[in-house]
Amino acid sequence: MLRPPRRLPRPSRRAIGTASAAGPGRRLLLSTPIFYANGPPHIGHLYSALLADALLRHRRLRAAGPGRLCTGTDEHGLKIQQAAAAAGMSPPELCERVSGLFRQALAQAGVAFTDFTRTSEPRHQRAVRHFWGALRDCGALYKGSYEGWYCTPEESFLPESQLAERRDAQGRPCKVSLETGHEVHWTKEENYMFKLSAFRDPLQNWLRDNPRAISPDPFYQRVLRWLDEDLPDLSVSRERSRLQWGIPVPGDPTQTIYVWVDALVNYLSVVGYPESHGAWWPAAHHVVGKDILKFHALYWPALLLAAGLAPPERILVHSHWTVRGQKMSKSLGNVVDPATCVGQYGVDGFRYFLLRQGVPERDCDYYDEKVVKLLNSELADALGGLLNRSTAPSINPSNTYPRFSEPCFPKVLDSREAKGMGRVSAEDYELVAAVASLPVQVAGYFEGFQIYKALECIAQCVRQTNGFFQRHRPWKLDRRDTAERLWLDTILHVTLECLRVYGMLLQPVVPHMADKLLSRLAVEPGERGLSDLTFLARYDGKPCPFEGRQLGPDTGVLFQRLEKLETMKNRKQEARVSDKQLL
Repeated sequence: MLRPPRRLPRPSRRAIGTASAAGPGRRLLLSTPIFYANGPPHIGHLYSALLADALLRHRRLRAAGPGRLCTGTDEHGLKIQQAAAAAGMSPPELCERVSGLFRQALAQAGVAFTDFTRTSEPRHQRAVRHFWGALRDCGALYKGSYEGWYCTPEESFLPESQLAERRDAQGRPCKVSLETGHEVHWTKEENYMFKLSAFRDPLQNWLRDNPRAISPDPFYQRVLRWLDEDLPDLSVSRERSRLQWGIPVPGDPTQTIYVWVDALVNYLSVVGYPESHGAWWPAAHHVVGKDILKFHALYWPALLLAAGLAPPERILVHSHWTVRGQKMSKSLGNVVDPATCVGQYGVDGFRYFLLRQGVPERDCDYYDEKVVKLLNSELADALGGLLNRSTAPSINPSNTYPRFSEPCFPKVLDSREAKGMGRVSAEDYELVAAVASLPVQVAGYFEGFQIYKALECIAQCVRQTNGFFQRHRPWKLDRRDTAERLWLDTILHVTLECLRVYGMLLQPVVPHMADKLLSRLAVEPGERGLSDLTFLARYDGKPCPFEGRQLGPDTGVLFQRLEKLETMKNRKQEARVSDKQLL
């Protein structure tokens, strides 16, 4: 029989309402989920981290205020206890090894995290105990007998509506999670319960007052639907006899704090909870996968409100990656290793593909041929080829940032040009307008958690610039003729100005390649911020600080074309045969 708690205090409007005021100079905490330390990282983990990393890099380039990126490993729970036993290791040994793998994978992918939390750390455990005390003191917890279907891989109880009948490997009937296919087991135990049902109205108020609290919108609508359904109280502890690897409930050594409560508190422990978190919380943006939306959009805000804290400012949700249309799984042997991807496509190639092809609203498909085709087309050919052609010694022998001629490219399309009699075409003016509006477009897409759309816009402008360059054929012009030299330099000036904008805007996504491009254009590190980005100043009658500047050294192709997958496989096979012959 469940014993109901005493009446909960009504959450204040301040706690429920808008988390923090927007504006320049404010602090922002960006976070990934802390990754479960029962196995090595895959591209789904890296996708979460790269989204958060790109958002923080973009924010810094805009000089929008102090920012942090926190990530880490979730190191408690039954899954880890079982995985360690299966590996013949202790849980601390397993966590130490797997946590190191995640650190390594994030570093290899260029994720510039500022904080890496491990839930086994004393500072985190102290914060969890204090948070538990806050829940207990406000009357949000009570002890009762709980029974239901428990899914160990998901570390959660699931209602009948989220289950399906299947047969296990031995052909015996069993129940599995509808969403993940993981088997569930009937569990009955005495646990501490959290009065989640008391927070339906506060959660609805929070979401109604903050329509951008959960993005993209389909996930916001999903959470609203959940709040219209049954909202049972939440089991927030496990019997210590079943789960030893976790934080004991303060004052009750027979119980272990539920792993999800433990894990969620990492967003507070990383900013100094319970003493100094106020400098950063609640200005937090959580980047999470859709499979853990309920934990972050229902349970976490409710727990925070119960503890007297505001929910996070935003929860940014993304979908999953499949491999050739199939879910990634160890049993299928199709789990994509990030280290292999970085080795094949380079850090920037790997980052660009995931952020260019990943659409948060829907699952995205990965296969090697798709990666090769995209990177060759957009990075090696379109962007890299344009840089090579516009800076080639044959076309720019002085190796300088050419001068712009206003008479050659007037501000207004005059009658001669409109009739096709002048050098500048309507398409050229469309290019200038598109690139001029690009920084604002890109900023809007980053703010709206649509990085893929920002990259689509950049790729489209790159194609337009290639069209401009090809249309006017500067290699056909004679530098010895004054009029042709002025027009040639103007073509190159416009092209390099476009490339400079693309390099600036691509910094959050492909930092190394963007640095190489900007260095070739002689753009100094202090000139790479987005807050004062200008484009084609001479077109508007203003001075251009780059005009006449000596270009940087040519350090080779911007992005090396990738060989077709069959060629890559054949070369690897040839290398193996050669090695055997040497032996």
